[in-house]
Amino acid sequence: MKKRVFSTLSILLVALAALAEGRAKYVFYFIGDGMGVNQVNAAETYLGALEGQIGIKELCFPSFPYVALINTQSATNGVTDSAAGGTALASGHKTKNGALGVLKDLETPVSSIAHWAKDAGAAVGVTTSVSIDHATPAAFYSHVAKRSMSYEIGSQLPGSGFDFFAGSDFVKPQNPDGGPDLYAQAQAGGYTIARGYKDYQKKAKKADKMILFQTEAASKIDNGCIPYALDRTKDDLTLQDITRAAINFLMKKQNEKDGFFVMIEGGKIDWGCHANDPVFITELIDMDNAVKVAYEFYQQHPDETLIVITADHETGGLVLGRGPYELNLKAVASQRMSMVKLERELKAKKAKLGDKFTWEEGKKFLTDNFGFWGDVKVNDDQASRLERSFKEFMEKNDPGRLSGTVKRVISECALIGWQSGGHSNGYVPAFAIGVGAEQFHGRFDNTEICKKMAKAAGWEIK
Repeated sequence: MKKRVFSTLSILLVALAALAEGRAKYVFYFIGDGMGVNQVNAAETYLGALEGQIGIKELCFPSFPYVALINTQSATNGVTDSAAGGTALASGHKTKNGALGVLKDLETPVSSIAHWAKDAGAAVGVTTSVSIDHATPAAFYSHVAKRSMSYEIGSQLPGSGFDFFAGSDFVKPQNPDGGPDLYAQAQAGGYTIARGYKDYQKKAKKADKMILFQTEAASKIDNGCIPYALDRTKDDLTLQDITRAAINFLMKKQNEKDGFFVMIEGGKIDWGCHANDPVFITELIDMDNAVKVAYEFYQQHPDETLIVITADHETGGLVLGRGPYELNLKAVASQRMSMVKLERELKAKKAKLGDKFTWEEGKKFLTDNFGFWGDVKVNDDQASRLERSFKEFMEKNDPGRLSGTVKRVISECALIGWQSGGHSNGYVPAFAIGVGAEQFHGRFDNTEICKKMAKAAGWEIK
């Protein structure tokens, strides 16, 4: 992409204009992948249930003063994927499902709000809880016909010139032509790579540009994402860590830059919903905790900050209610791990215990980790299905058979339903607070969000 160079005078003029007209100097763009209206409602209703009440306990971002409903269809499909949805959110242009940063002809590149911010002299960050070459973050800096082109996406990262990136890792770092891998390419492009938040703290002061990844040990387990909040250990990178690091690093650039723009994706809300795993609830709450970090910054800079939270699409066709006019979301509180971790744990127990991993042992394991036969009452049919799935797992060494039954029983007990394991065209919400937030009301298309944010910041839309 064409190199953009702007003089100190240009940056100063933009800063003065922003000050005079009350424009947003610091812009946060949170994207909860897969987060429809019902996902937000489920998380708040769950928190209310934990306190024994019918109704909600408010999270931070859904309580922001401005709220809108967003249409999400892509240029070619009534139901968007994350690539087309991310491109619309990033650039204000619709595209074909699967395409990133290009129009539906799959060739014409489009620039994102991250580029508009950089052109205006702002520092820029692009971050996520999944891999940095995944669809949503990639929509802000790459231009490819297919989202599956992970290596090509990662190779375009250094050319963006953005100041800060964060995510789990690159998923395909090796050069297929045998040349320098993506880590070497990033370092050659002036990026310092940190592994974990403590490593970031050591390296940030001397770094000109930064990429924050999880530790190599964590990436050996799964380089495609940081762990679910429910599965996290004290040493794991978190979305709160990423948000704090982004603010810290982008503010460090303020001697040479005018304000900042940062996109922060809660990517595994979507993953949980694809799996029909109620783990999405704690994942959404975890993203809200990251928003709280930005909100604390807003409270210190209320006249210069804009925070917007939205989603690329809804995932799973989530319904709160299965027929009876009741909910039992408190049942989700007994879930101690995601289905991903459950399958790993089952494999490990079978490998260790062999035939001694009996149904009685399995039943105790499920009680300890999901509350079945304890706080979560299961009926005879559900108990029979769990036992049958356990025996099938032991016979065929396929933990997915049991995890599939476990997540269905949790949803049944919680009285929530799923339409599919894919996306839907349900409305997604947008929440906003700060300078320019009054634009976020009513109903509008996802292509309008980045334009409204750019208008609030005084950045030229390209």
